[in-house]
Amino acid sequence: MSGPSSQYFARDPSVPSDEAVASLALDDLELTFATDRGVFANGRIDVGTRFLLQEAPRPDPSMGAVCDVGCGYGPVAVTLARRSPATAVWAVDTNARAVALTARNAAANGCEVHAVVVDEQGRALDGAPDDVAGLEHVRFDAIWSNPPIRIGKSALHSLLTTWLDRLTPEGRAWLVVQRHLGADSLQRWLQEQGWESQRLSSRAGYRILEVGAR
Repeated sequence: MSGPSSQYFARDPSVPSDEAVASLALDDLELTFATDRGVFANGRIDVGTRFLLQEAPRPDPSMGAVCDVGCGYGPVAVTLARRSPATAVWAVDTNARAVALTARNAAANGCEVHAVVVDEQGRALDGAPDDVAGLEHVRFDAIWSNPPIRIGKSALHSLLTTWLDRLTPEGRAWLVVQRHLGADSLQRWLQEQGWESQRLSSRAGYRILEVGAR
């Protein structure tokens, strides 16, 4: 059985590195990513991630800063950065191996992403020095996330509270969640906590939830 340090939400995955390549083809982009063991969706593009990138709104060039929460090896963050080069794209994860891959994949795909390792309270721990120093001051015009549902309900609620509360007053977030992993109950919880939340799209057991700042 895999232990906590081998899970994709571990700070430093204990499983040995064994990199693989994943390719992402969208209607406007073709991207290639280095992936690794101990990182979410190793060797593939997750179905939910692809759905999010196909169906959620694209970043507007007028946006000052946006964030990919739970970035993994970076498919969402890199796509956002390629789609809107003038926008400051941040990518955060508790997994140091994932964040390092995101930084590499951004460079390999010809874009810039501020990739930062964070703790469970959203505090920056590692990354480029300017990124670590700057993250706490950033408020986001938009968030895209395939959140780590398997960390458990309490930890997930804490994570979402931390990052959704960093939206600007007019900011929006788009979360992709599998129906059988609690998408509908998560939407109810968001509404109960004061975030406007509606189902933007649904396909093959996945929901995209659009969330407004509270």
